[in-house]
Amino acid sequence: MSLRERVEALASQKRERYGQPEHALFAEFRAALARGEVRAAERAREGVWRVNAWVKQGILVGFRMGVLADMSAHATLRFFDKDTYPVRPTTLADGVRIVPGGSSIRDGAYVAPGVVCMPPMYVNVGAYVDEGTMIDSHALVGSCAQIGKRVHLSAAAQIGGVLEPVGALPVIIEDDTLVGGGCGVYEGTIVRDRVVLAPGTILTGSTPVYDLVRDQVYRRDGDRPLEIPSGAVVVPGARGAPGAAAARWGISLYAPVIVKYRDEKTDAATLLEEYLR
Repeated sequence: MSLRERVEALASQKRERYGQPEHALFAEFRAALARGEVRAAERAREGVWRVNAWVKQGILVGFRMGVLADMSAHATLRFFDKDTYPVRPTTLADGVRIVPGGSSIRDGAYVAPGVVCMPPMYVNVGAYVDEGTMIDSHALVGSCAQIGKRVHLSAAAQIGGVLEPVGALPVIIEDDTLVGGGCGVYEGTIVRDRVVLAPGTILTGSTPVYDLVRDQVYRRDGDRPLEIPSGAVVVPGARGAPGAAAARWGISLYAPVIVKYRDEKTDAATLLEEYLR
C-alpha cells in the first residue's frame, strides 16, 4: 500500500491506543512532510491549487496519538507538547539560515535550502516554505500554509493556519511576493505571484478587496477562496459604512485596496530585500 493509503486507513480508525506500527507509520509520514515530498496543497499546471485532504488527516492523527512529553531545553526554560510533534531537527547541511534568538520550526514542516529565519519566528506543522524565502522577526507561518520561492514575510506578518476541515484550502502565498510588516492573511486566501501587501494589510475570507485599476471587487464566493491577482499592490483602505447612523457619525469600514500593479519602479524597490539575504 502507498503512504497515502496507509495514512487514510489509520485516520479512519477510531482507537484509544496506538502501538509501535502506527507510530512508525506516522514517523514515516512526518519525515515525508519535512522533506517536502508530500504537501497539504499543490498547484496544478493550470494554476489551480488543490488540497491533499489525506495529508491533513495524517497531521490530525499525529495529534490524536501523541501524549504530552517534556521537551524542555533547560531546567529554567520549560516546554511540554505532544511527543509526535517535536521541534524539527535541523543541521548545517540543510542550508537554512536560522539566526539565534528563539525561533522554532515544528517537525512535519518543510523549509527549503536558502530560507532565512530571523528571531523569533515560528513555522507550524504541514507548512511548506520554498527556496529563498525570508521569515522575519515575530512572523508566523501557520499549519499547512504554502509559501512560494523568494517570498519576504516581514516583521510580525501572520500567515494563518488552516488544518480543519481537512478539505479546506490553506493560505497560499505564491512566488516573489512581499508581505509587509504587520500583515495578516487568513482563511485560505490565495495571494498570487509578485503581489505586494503594504504594511498592515489584512486579508480574510470575508474581506472584499477593491481593485481601483481594473474596477473590480474580489471576494470569497462559496467554495472559491478570496484570490489576489498576480502583481497587485494592495494597501489598507476604508469605505463608508452603510446606514444613516454611519453617515451621521462618519464611520468607515476597513477595506483593502489595489492601487496599482507592479512595474519597474516597484520591482526596483523590492530588490532592496536581496541585500538582507
